[in-house]
Amino acid sequence: MTDFFLSQVLVSIAICFDMVSFQFKDRKEIIACLFVAGILISIHFALLEQWTASGLMAISTIRYFTSIFTTSKKIASIFIASSLLATYFTFTGLVSLLSCAGSLFQTTAAFSKNDKTLRVLMIVGTSFWLLHNYVVQSPVAVLMEVLFISSNLVGYYRHYIQKPQKISTEI
Repeated sequence: MTDFFLSQVLVSIAICFDMVSFQFKDRKEIIACLFVAGILISIHFALLEQWTASGLMAISTIRYFTSIFTTSKKIASIFIASSLLATYFTFTGLVSLLSCAGSLFQTTAAFSKNDKTLRVLMIVGTSFWLLHNYVVQSPVAVLMEVLFISSNLVGYYRHYIQKPQKISTEI
């Protein structure tokens, strides 16, 4: 099995966690799913020798786990600084900038106090990752980001736009 094929299998598994994440209402449940997906995605990028993306996803797994317990802006600042340092030390051009931008938006999202803000910022961050994954030619990762955005939008619609159905108790 080639590294490329294994990377695509791992990101396929990550898709499952990403898809269910935004169907939850509770931000802690959303973030727990993203934590598991992040581990798989980090390994995926390491197999593709995309070191900035792999490092940023490794940082993001720690960030997601931490943000389950706190929404502290000081802690968020530490993760932002870590992402910038990782990008600096692994910089390879446009792909590094795209993954860094995605990571910065998603860091801000993870430390948001409410799930509505989390969802909106995740869409922006995911858009940068989508472009990144296209540039590095990882087709399953591109699909993952499209599905992630779609799942996020469905969850947003279900929780914030769709009017609750009134259930009639009349017989």
